[in-house]
Amino acid sequence: MPAPVELIERVPLFADLGRRELAQLADSFKERRFDAGDTIAEEGQSGVGFFIVGEGEASVTLRGEVVRTYRSGDYFGEIALIDDGKRTATVKADTALLCYGLTAWDFRPLVESNSAIAWKLLRAMAKLLRQAQQRDS
Repeated sequence: MPAPVELIERVPLFADLGRRELAQLADSFKERRFDAGDTIAEEGQSGVGFFIVGEGEASVTLRGEVVRTYRSGDYFGEIALIDDGKRTATVKADTALLCYGLTAWDFRPLVESNSAIAWKLLRAMAKLLRQAQQRDS
């Protein structure tokens, strides 16, 4: 089942996409279910997927310390769509968890075949980078 457009449009990376583009993107997502205790992403390991939490809760740990909880609408792994770098945190399901996942190999053809989506994503990445730089200074 594809991801609900309402969840995807809340992700800053996809904020500039139009309704039709969001629907196109939603079709690339796959429903993923995890049991309480399952590890979805592990700090220091490579990651290939981006996830949006649909239902349930997950803990985020950094160097073994819980730093936040993900709930419906929260997301992680967006950078993994573009590079295949290592995960910066561990995400573990606290409850039964419904996520919508998108892999780089599903995302890339969509972006490569649609220059309007690619341009909007580049603009969103630049905006996020600018915001991160302002926080660091």
